[in-house]
Amino acid sequence: MKAMTFLEPGKMELIDISKPEMGPEDVLIDIRYVGLCGTDLNTYRGKMPFVSYPLIPGHEVSGVVQEKGAQVPDTVAEGDKVTILPYFPCGDCPACHKGRFNTCQRNQTLGVHRDGALTSSIAVPWSKVFSSCELHLTELALAEPMAVGYHATNRGRVVPGDRVLVLGCGTIGMGATSAAVFKGATVMAVDVNEAKLELVRKFGVEATINAATDEIEEKVVDLTGGDGADVVIEAVGHPDTIRWAVEAASYTGRVVHIGYFKKELPGYDINQIVVKELDVTGSRNALNVFPEVIRMLEQGQLPFQELISARYPFSQAPEAFKAWDADPGKFTKILIDMKA
Repeated sequence: MKAMTFLEPGKMELIDISKPEMGPEDVLIDIRYVGLCGTDLNTYRGKMPFVSYPLIPGHEVSGVVQEKGAQVPDTVAEGDKVTILPYFPCGDCPACHKGRFNTCQRNQTLGVHRDGALTSSIAVPWSKVFSSCELHLTELALAEPMAVGYHATNRGRVVPGDRVLVLGCGTIGMGATSAAVFKGATVMAVDVNEAKLELVRKFGVEATINAATDEIEEKVVDLTGGDGADVVIEAVGHPDTIRWAVEAASYTGRVVHIGYFKKELPGYDINQIVVKELDVTGSRNALNVFPEVIRMLEQGQLPFQELISARYPFSQAPEAFKAWDADPGKFTKILIDMKA
């Protein structure tokens, strides 16, 4: 069967691989759509230090159950439309012993640490598949990035009535925004891209702030009556947004960092954390939220399909990466149609 692999940074090739071997608790998934993630783009650019080439990318997945092993329960049936939890924890590190499998010290994520789903079919344990009769397969391919944002709102303990500031309206930031709105919070969203701010306005936010033209701190003061945000979710990983996250938080607020630091961080005011007695936490991957995310998608209250900026057929995956690399601000989510 066919797969698309990174031979080296900037170079992809269509290859032949063997059909996956299945164990008694595995299901074989006929892959229909694969979403491209920022991790995939950094792999294309050669900026992922723990990636080894060649590598088949793809961890945002939708597909149909094609076969099932002898020990797969009846709750999983052939023909089910599913998405996949793409993390493979070791089960034996401190995080795993605490049940925090999303942050396993030796985690292996599909398409990052091991070959992924940009291929005809893959075999995974049945416990890693989540189904929906209602969702289109394009929507199911959005479940994993939406789950990452949803997990961040759990880390921030977002509850109805909270005022939440989300810094960054990329896919993960949109996931955090959607989850916060879904949970009944009042949400303010920040980005430098006006097209992304226009999109996020459709997701029920109270206000948007363009960081290229607006003073974020002043806007947040105005919007919150001087109190600041109860929860700030930072989904960029830039020194400015990391600083803004602390400055925009209310006293006793919660700050959640999803974005990875991409450079040194000068001017981080630790005194703000002390004086405000902030809870500052990291958020990685997703933990036990896929069923809730699928329920959020199924309710159809928010226009998740509009997150999809472009679709490319499987044979044109290299062109998708070239276009994204050339103009990353143009895209929120690219889907690869494996059957086109």
